[in-house]
Amino acid sequence: MPGITREEVAHLARLARLELQDEELDHFATQLDDIIGAVARVSEVAEQDVPPTSHPLPLTNVMRPDVVRPSLTPQAALSGAPAQEQQRFKVPQILGED
Repeated sequence: MPGITREEVAHLARLARLELQDEELDHFATQLDDIIGAVARVSEVAEQDVPPTSHPLPLTNVMRPDVVRPSLTPQAALSGAPAQEQQRFKVPQILGED
């Protein structure tokens, strides 16, 4: 299998909107080629009877019962806020959107 070329790395960088220097393209091409080779080696040894999994051990999410408890009133929650509007925290606009 041919290795990852610097042109392919440059294309991926453009898609990801990354600006890479020439020496970075060569460096990342080598690294990506090594990663793809390692994944290919793992695929070679995977048996047909082994199902794909994201974790080697079974995981169980531990959940507690959802119990309604007394909480702060809107006035108490907003009492220390530097600015508020319509019972909400008011923060400075950061994205230039309305």
